[in-house]
Amino acid sequence: MFRACRALLALPRPGRRLRSGFARRWDPLGDLQKSLTNFQSQLKENITTLFDNPFFDEKRPPVQAEVVIVGGGVMGWSVAYWLKALEPRKNALRVLVVERDPTYSRASTVLSVGGIRQQFSLPENIQMSRYSAYFLRTVNEHLGVMNEPPIDIQFNPSGYLFLATEERAAMLEENVNIQRAEGAEVILLSPTQLKKKFPWLNTDGVALASYGLEDEGWFDPWSLLTAFRRKAISMGVHHCCGEVTSFTMAFCNSVTPVGEELMVSRIKYACIQMPDSLEYHEVACALVVNAAGAWSRKLAEIAEVETSSSKTKKIFKLPVEPKKRYVYVWHSPDGPGLNCPILIDTSGAYFRREGLGSNYLGGMSPTKDEEPDIQDLEVDHEFFQEKVWPKLAHRVPAFESLKVKGSWAGYYDYNTYDQNAVLSVHPVVMNMVIVTGFSGHGLQQSPAAGRAVAELILKQKFETIDLSRFSANRFLSGKPVLERNIV
Repeated sequence: MFRACRALLALPRPGRRLRSGFARRWDPLGDLQKSLTNFQSQLKENITTLFDNPFFDEKRPPVQAEVVIVGGGVMGWSVAYWLKALEPRKNALRVLVVERDPTYSRASTVLSVGGIRQQFSLPENIQMSRYSAYFLRTVNEHLGVMNEPPIDIQFNPSGYLFLATEERAAMLEENVNIQRAEGAEVILLSPTQLKKKFPWLNTDGVALASYGLEDEGWFDPWSLLTAFRRKAISMGVHHCCGEVTSFTMAFCNSVTPVGEELMVSRIKYACIQMPDSLEYHEVACALVVNAAGAWSRKLAEIAEVETSSSKTKKIFKLPVEPKKRYVYVWHSPDGPGLNCPILIDTSGAYFRREGLGSNYLGGMSPTKDEEPDIQDLEVDHEFFQEKVWPKLAHRVPAFESLKVKGSWAGYYDYNTYDQNAVLSVHPVVMNMVIVTGFSGHGLQQSPAAGRAVAELILKQKFETIDLSRFSANRFLSGKPVLERNIV
């Protein structure tokens, strides 16, 4: 794929025109004055940009880039970093990251609770999280920038604690066997052992529990995002604030694995609308990475609509949509204290400690009938009072007298098909690579997923972890890859 990048960008480059006529008379003072004027103008522009935009975004994108990454969250910047880290020679790739919200006020990354765990049911998910745990332990070796302070992601290794009823105990034990086979340090606890280790816990209705001893806990999402971003920019990645609103496409006919005719397409240009402006910029590109998270389906549909093929729409539709989730923060002076992991209750409610001042945060995924409106990030406080709090107070009696201090809402890039990641080339748009659909565990897997996408682009295959099961082709073949441990 990398070898094709340059060929696809075989665009005419501007040359210098020949001059004719009389030679210009040399005016050193005039030339110096012009140079000073240009320098002052550029300095004023740069200073204005510096103070107006704390993220120092470039005002305009380059006219061409081998790879355009749509989405400047942790996944997009991870891909950008790994592309530069693994490129065959320095500056072999021009990479552009496009983010429509440089403040990240609605970004899933910074609105996450920051958990990392190995307690999944699929080997691929376990392997990705184990690799990410290694990456986070050595984050300064990867993302450290010269003359910048060391990176502190504020990792708290308190583990995950999954509780299971009698009906789900066998499945929990099976999951733990899979996790141990992949090298994860997880133990099983009986109700008696559970009560001894966590005396603040009510074990009614709990038949078995699993507890992660290593590489599980939580960290600061913002610190990881800014570390990826700073490092990638230092390595030469371009970035701009804007929104990709359309593509210019090229088309050809193909046949699916089951023999159906299919029109496939290739993106030639990405059209970027600049913020608070009617100005558009076209960027010639060899490849587009769809890292738009909860809005990745919308971006994919833009390319599919440009294909203008109703047959295409019937054959493939990216099953990823935004799901709004609430996070509540409360104070409980008699709560679990420092000996508090991320607890996943039998009811689906979860919580963890937040800091050292007897504060906690948590929430619960709503049922299908309770799914909230995604048009805004308003929080439903009655949902906590009626659905979450009773379950928390049952499991931790000290939470009966808790006091809510705050709340927020964020989006999952929810894969409605099988709640698992999509990491592959788009089945219809030949030069769009998709990295989305993590359904709540994208932040913790971003180091591994970013590397996997970079390997797919540069080497046409996965090398570190084989993630071929997460191909988008499973939507066409009707073979879901189900993850049983979705929180």
